[in-house]
Amino acid sequence: MQIQWLGQSHFKIQTKNNGQEVIIAMDPYDESIGLKPSKYQADIVTVSHGHSDHNNIESIKGEPFVITEPGEYETKGVFIYGIPGFHDDKQGKEKGNIVIYKIHSEDMNIVHLSDLGCELTDEQLEKIGDVDVLFAPVGGGPTIDAKKANDIVSAIEPRIVIPMHYNLPGLKIKLNSVEDFAKVSGLPLEKTDKLKINKKDLPQNETKIVQLSI
Repeated sequence: MQIQWLGQSHFKIQTKNNGQEVIIAMDPYDESIGLKPSKYQADIVTVSHGHSDHNNIESIKGEPFVITEPGEYETKGVFIYGIPGFHDDKQGKEKGNIVIYKIHSEDMNIVHLSDLGCELTDEQLEKIGDVDVLFAPVGGGPTIDAKKANDIVSAIEPRIVIPMHYNLPGLKIKLNSVEDFAKVSGLPLEKTDKLKINKKDLPQNETKIVQLSI
């Protein structure tokens, strides 16, 4: 499996099932946020909520299977679970609801926390379950900040954390830096362009933070 971060909360995942490559686009954004949208063909698109930095389905080419709501889905050998969540700490009354997506492919679990704005409940943690790779917002502002992100990482205990939704050059949304999260966590940032992973090579006794470039 290969994971590429395209800025903000947008990830491109390339996975294989039964010899067939499947491309997944998660939370594609539009140009209004100050970053240039990536355009490519995908088989699956997940949209966690209706904000412009997460729902630019039109930028994805082809005829993808689009998921925008909580529930259980399966296509091309990939299982996707949508778990309801909140964009704020007031049960969604200020910023609305989000969908946390759990993707199961190649015997690995990938979880995208979207614009999570509060701590996770016991019920949400149970539904999330075991996580190999966690995409976590860390920049504060409209989402959880570095400290809350670190608390959630500690609760989930993933093998790998990939920070997202933090300050980038050109981004019009005011967010904190990824270094703030690294400082709170006390773990080094392992930097790479793209993450290539398989089940047997995942860290076993620790959580790693991997910072992907765009």
